[in-house]
Amino acid sequence: MTAKILDGNALAAQIREEVARKVQLRAAAGLPTPGLATVLVGDNPASQAYVKSKHKACAEVGVRSFSNTLPATASQEEVEELVERLNADPNVHGILVQLPLPEGLDEQRVLRAVSLEKDVDGFHPINIGRLAQKGRDPLFIPCTPAGVMVMLEKTLPTLEGVNAVVLGRSNIVGMPVALLLVRANATVTICHSRTKNLPDVVRRADVLVAAVGRAEMVRGDWVKPGAVVIDVGINRVDDPSRPRGYRLVGDVAYDEVKEVAGYITPVPGGVGPMTIAMLLQNTLRAAELADQR
Repeated sequence: MTAKILDGNALAAQIREEVARKVQLRAAAGLPTPGLATVLVGDNPASQAYVKSKHKACAEVGVRSFSNTLPATASQEEVEELVERLNADPNVHGILVQLPLPEGLDEQRVLRAVSLEKDVDGFHPINIGRLAQKGRDPLFIPCTPAGVMVMLEKTLPTLEGVNAVVLGRSNIVGMPVALLLVRANATVTICHSRTKNLPDVVRRADVLVAAVGRAEMVRGDWVKPGAVVIDVGINRVDDPSRPRGYRLVGDVAYDEVKEVAGYITPVPGGVGPMTIAMLLQNTLRAAELADQR
């Protein structure tokens, strides 16, 4: 068996096209153009690259974007004051605080400062709290977990009763995606570094979401034949044969696992494009919510 490849680029392109179409319809109806503001603190090269890609994606679908940068020496008060200014700006419908923040800043305080109605990253404690509660819905769902769920829903007829294993328990991916799987009526196991007999636990998964941040940790013999494998990880490994001296790999040993799994996401080109597509979709939703206020 060779797994079918879940093409995140193609699916993300469909979502972006739909966002662009709706943005054009808004313009024709005289409604405000959705606006996304990014907050970048410090000069982390990876964060700079992520923010740049988000602004580029906004431009491609007609969403306005506003870049806000602060030095790594910025104080907690300066970061929160910037967020408050963006909260009050009617041209800004969504606010994205690029994580991680420099050492010494209280990340949770900054995320709490973002208006609930502009929390397009879905990380406000109230949005996460609603996600965890039965019968309550968050205004926004974190972008990467939302993208994972769209990929699963496009792949499987239902997630109800499916045995799902989430490898990793981060606030950004692992925990939110586990909560979303529970909402879809899957039976969910969350694994981490202290899980006993980890390969045996993973091997029971009909659906595996790998988000642990360790290069090629999941081997072929960890995976149940026919399982759906969503690889959220993106890791650099040294490779002198490549022009940059490294290559990107996921948390899954792709060449091994693709011979066992039923479906698998590549790295790159799997979950990554979906994250930005869901951010654009959330920004559009934020503008639609603002119309109602």
